[in-house]
Amino acid sequence: MSDDSVFQQGLLRFQRVLAKVLAVAMVIVIIAATLQLLTVLAWEVAPAQFPFLLSELEMVLGQVLELLIAIEVLENITAYLKDHHIQVELVLATAITALARKIIVMPEPTAAVDKPLLVISLGVACLALCAAYWLIQRSRARIRSSSR
Repeated sequence: MSDDSVFQQGLLRFQRVLAKVLAVAMVIVIIAATLQLLTVLAWEVAPAQFPFLLSELEMVLGQVLELLIAIEVLENITAYLKDHHIQVELVLATAITALARKIIVMPEPTAAVDKPLLVISLGVACLALCAAYWLIQRSRARIRSSSR
């Protein structure tokens, strides 16, 4: 019995160390992404580049959303370190942000036939993620109201 508890404590320590390493890595990624975004913005806002062209604006929006996604992933790691469980709302919010980024900065499909299918599949994924988020929020509200 004590061997199992020692093993479980070792696994818990490993998870904590790994989560801390991931948090540090995410901070480095966020700093690098912020610097890259500032560089792109400085380059695009230069007087010779005005006004923003649509492709550059999409690129900047994509980078801003990538930065937000990285911050949300860091928040997921931080919440895990604090509570030792995964917060599903945060994961769903991150997924919704990633999907929004995909929709805003939609890649050119390989064939014109692929575009309607891509738009439909992204729409279905968006509805599914939003429905899951809504259901979790609704169930938590019910739990809070019944515990009062």
